[in-house]
Amino acid sequence: MPGRSYPPILLTTSRADDRVHPAHARKMAAKLQAMGYEAYFHEPATGGHSAGKDNSERAALEALNCSFLRRAIGWDDTGQG
Repeated sequence: MPGRSYPPILLTTSRADDRVHPAHARKMAAKLQAMGYEAYFHEPATGGHSAGKDNSERAALEALNCSFLRRAIGWDDTGQG
């Protein structure tokens, strides 16, 4: 909703998702950004609906999620914040 304060958001999808077309996440990220919200988008070429084709890809996505959350709540790797 325009004019409301929202925290940063990370939208993730996969070009290989066979259940939800990645265009949904693309359009949502673009709309949020156009409205001036801090929205980020991640779309790897591989994977599927379960966010990765193997454990290493799942781990990479979890690391991305944790890193995004730490930054969004004001934690950083330097111990400040």
